[in-house]
Amino acid sequence: MSSQSNKQQKVRTVIKCPTCQQPTVWQDNPYRPFCSRRCRMLDLGCWVDEEYRVPAEDQTGKDESSENIE
Repeated sequence: MSSQSNKQQKVRTVIKCPTCQQPTVWQDNPYRPFCSRRCRMLDLGCWVDEEYRVPAEDQTGKDESSENIE
């Protein structure tokens, strides 16, 4: 019985690396969710070069509505 419970504890979650799409293990992976330092640094470079952007709310609509209150 104990050998079966040990097998259950060793189940690993496998995900796809967001950069290269290769399967990578989630547990004990210092680069997660990436598969390697290389993929992690490539992703960081994309953020630094502003290739990725987080959408922001349009501030023009809020400014106009506050002017109408006065």
